[in-house]
Amino acid sequence: MIKTPYILFLGDAPDMLAAKVAIGIRDWRPENAIGQYRMEGCKADLGLTDMTLADAKAAGAKTLVIGVANRGGVISQAWKKVLVGALEEGFDLASGLHNLLRDEPDLVAVAEACGRSLHDVRVPEVEYPIANGEKRSGKRCLAVGTDCSVGKMYTALAMDAEMRAREMKCTFRPTGQTGILITGDGVPLDAVVADFMAGSVEWLTPDNDPDHWDLIEGQGSLFHVSYSGVTMALIHGGQPDALILCHEPTRDHMRGLPGYELPTLETLRDTALPLARVANPACKVVGVAVNTQNLSEVEARAYVEKVENEIGLPTTDPYRFGASKLVDALAQV
Repeated sequence: MIKTPYILFLGDAPDMLAAKVAIGIRDWRPENAIGQYRMEGCKADLGLTDMTLADAKAAGAKTLVIGVANRGGVISQAWKKVLVGALEEGFDLASGLHNLLRDEPDLVAVAEACGRSLHDVRVPEVEYPIANGEKRSGKRCLAVGTDCSVGKMYTALAMDAEMRAREMKCTFRPTGQTGILITGDGVPLDAVVADFMAGSVEWLTPDNDPDHWDLIEGQGSLFHVSYSGVTMALIHGGQPDALILCHEPTRDHMRGLPGYELPTLETLRDTALPLARVANPACKVVGVAVNTQNLSEVEARAYVEKVENEIGLPTTDPYRFGASKLVDALAQV
């Protein structure tokens, strides 16, 4: 088990999107977020107390969590001094990066010398099966996006919170490092060998009560040439009964791909639904989740209303305005 609470390491993150792991922990497990550690030049700010390692130790933090998800998932040399210092200060380290802590000899040596633990949450710990496509009992909802980092995890977590408040049967199913750090369980999907990705999603969402909903954390985008494979694995392995379309309206290109424009919500709907119906012919698109964090209150409400009128589906920002509309839509499935 990863010891809590955390000091969230933001390193030299170039923007807030790069700190999405830390943001997710702050928003969904605030009791575990003691403070933040930022290096010179960091452009991200969680609004938490900036702390030195000594400050964080005195405040009771037990683990330094690398809260940055940079392109390629690498541990930079610039971070090493801080990470080594954290181990020497008495912290464990936790990371969801592709670049594993356990593969860094200097960190391993210091951790062993100091009696500290290294937690790599992006390492599969189960021998997942190859997907068989057999129908499972229970119901499943999957968020799919026009791009990466548009709010798919937040949508599922907001729906989970609303359904729990209504005493509905549901489980949030994490498929990425942030969700795993938030809940302590899940499948690190983009670290699973390709042939077993869909099978890992089947394993994650097993048979359940007929009125139980698995809320599957979405990943990537069918339209993102770097990460479309994980989305396909979720669509076929998850066999969703319901799809939620997710979108961030202020972007002018796909994240990390300046030469690619975002698809429309209609294009996403008309692409994702036929693919989902390969594994579950009864699948429906039931709603739209808009990430309005970069819009004012007035702009956000106007945009949500516009989308709802144009696409004819319940639309909201589930984190900003609540997930009631989307949960209501599931009752019709």
